[in-house]
Amino acid sequence: MVLAEVAANAAASKLGNNTIILELHDLLSVIDAFVVTSGSNARQVDAMVDAVEAATKATCGRGPIRIEGRDDGTWVLMDYGDVLVHVFMEETRAFYDLEHLWSGAPRRSVDGS
Repeated sequence: MVLAEVAANAAASKLGNNTIILELHDLLSVIDAFVVTSGSNARQVDAMVDAVEAATKATCGRGPIRIEGRDDGTWVLMDYGDVLVHVFMEETRAFYDLEHLWSGAPRRSVDGS
């Protein structure tokens, strides 16, 4: 869960809105957590992705296995294997509403978001 916390704090440091960690380890056997955050524009989303990648490499020694959606910038998915980081534009986050989809998962808000 350390990587999820590092990623969430990095996103929150770039003013990620309502940054949360959904703890999925009891619901799914292959994923420990989702980190979900959002930004108000594409530049902010891009800055959060850069911050998460730098922080996880520096602190945990791990970079993402893959990053999807960076060209579009409305929903960037960073796959770390056991942790998935979702960086949304606010409108896209509201549309897909992952928090509702995974409402049975314990969630933690990250300070500063």
